Amino acid sequence: MIVLNLFRQEVELFTLFLKNYFQEMFVFFLATLFLVLSWYHPIGSSLILSHSIYYFIFPILTILIILRKNPWDFGLRIGNIKLWSFYIIITIIIGIPVLYLSSYFPSLNQYYTANFNFYHFLIKTLPYLFAWEYLLRGFLLFGLKNKLKEASILVQMAPFVLLHLGKPGIETISCIITGTWLGYVAYRGKSFWPAFIIHVFINFTLSYFINYQSFV
Repeated sequence: MIVLNLFRQEVELFTLFLKNYFQEMFVFFLATLFLVLSWYHPIGSSLILSHSIYYFIFPILTILIILRKNPWDFGLRIGNIKLWSFYIIITIIIGIPVLYLSSYFPSLNQYYTANFNFYHFLIKTLPYLFAWEYLLRGFLLFGLKNKLKEASILVQMAPFVLLHLGKPGIETISCIITGTWLGYVAYRGKSFWPAFIIHVFINFTLSYFINYQSFV
């Protein structure tokens, strides 16, 4: 009888959890699944195509077909542009000197040294960053924020850091701060767009500073 009562309590608690956090559980599960599948089962020979499908197309289809909600509510709206424009300006002011100094770190310098090509950046890097940002600061963050509130900022930061494993240690560690800031900006700005813009700024500026050194 005691075991049966405990089992019933567990079933009731689990049922209540599913009822109250179905969207959050589903979004977190699928976001994690998409990340894993993109690593072990890339689609086609193009990394850009694979990530675009796993990180953007699949989340959008999930929102439309399974959650039956409006994708615009998952970070695609412009949001509070006045607020997030301020965050971008602050990031640029602080980021330029920090990124310039970071470009002299040997590990970063060796990892990112290449013949920087603006066309290559637009065609390959930009779509990749867009898909990456949407999965984390769009689908995941806005899929969790209604119930988890500010805690969703910390949740989305963890996979962002893990995605940088294999890159220079200083960069991966710094992503704890950067990932939290990007999540905060998206959360407060009610849009994933400022996080995308900031990520592009960081990637472009660091690559430029590092490769500029190789020319002088």
